[in-house]
Amino acid sequence: MHNCLKLRKYFFYPNISLYICGRFRENHYMNMKKTLYLAIMVAALTSCAQSYNVQGTSSVTALDGSKLYLKAIKQGEVKNIDSCEVVHGEFHFAGLLDTVRMTNLFMDDESIMPVVLEEGDITIRIDQASQSVSGTPLNDSLYKFIDKHNQLTNRMNELSHRQSQMLLDGIEENVINEQLSAEAAQIAQEEDELVTKFIVSNFDNVLGPGVFMMITSQFRYPILTPQIEDIMSKATETFKNDPFVKEYYKTAQENEQRMNGLSESAPDMAAGDTLPQQPSPAPLVNLPKQ
Repeated sequence: MHNCLKLRKYFFYPNISLYICGRFRENHYMNMKKTLYLAIMVAALTSCAQSYNVQGTSSVTALDGSKLYLKAIKQGEVKNIDSCEVVHGEFHFAGLLDTVRMTNLFMDDESIMPVVLEEGDITIRIDQASQSVSGTPLNDSLYKFIDKHNQLTNRMNELSHRQSQMLLDGIEENVINEQLSAEAAQIAQEEDELVTKFIVSNFDNVLGPGVFMMITSQFRYPILTPQIEDIMSKATETFKNDPFVKEYYKTAQENEQRMNGLSESAPDMAAGDTLPQQPSPAPLVNLPKQ
């Protein structure tokens, strides 16, 4: 009997231990499985949100100690995306972004320059001579375009200085006007081609609608120009359905009908206002005054 009890102890208790150990392993495995599943879900959700990192430097004394804002149009309103202070000529923005977004850098209510918020390390440099954003593909492309546009703006501005010099040199005014008008028309044509080509090349990303907004902001109200009609005739559905582009084009068409007498009322126009058919190049960045 004693031996029998020893055998029972030997044979049965190990079975219970194996059973308990097996249940423990099974529960442990299930818990690990759940934890791994949750970790994968969190990682998947986190990967959907892009992160941006903006490092900025400025040698402009007007910016030092000021608060800067990144603002974007969301649901038809200008809203703050991020903010920071300029400390000893340096500033920094960082955060998560659910989509690539075209924003503008503001000092208070004054727009300074456009910035594309996209994944990666973005560098902003602001000084008296120039302003630039680099480090990510869309910002590099945007500021390559802006540099070319600024060159045209400078050439247009130079015409007024040349006019004054030519008058001092005793050249007849009608000769001056004829020569400079031809040069101004050439610069305007180059600007038209530059802008149109850039927007068309970027119909399906934020640069196309973003530059379209920057260019049309020169007008007092939405209007149609040959350039805008040309752009819209080539536009993709993605570009046409951008909220700003869609609203601008719809309103511009309505204004065109009013001005052509097809509608009861026309947009308010101050005395002397004319519709610009070929606007001169205007700066796309704005350095704050000292």
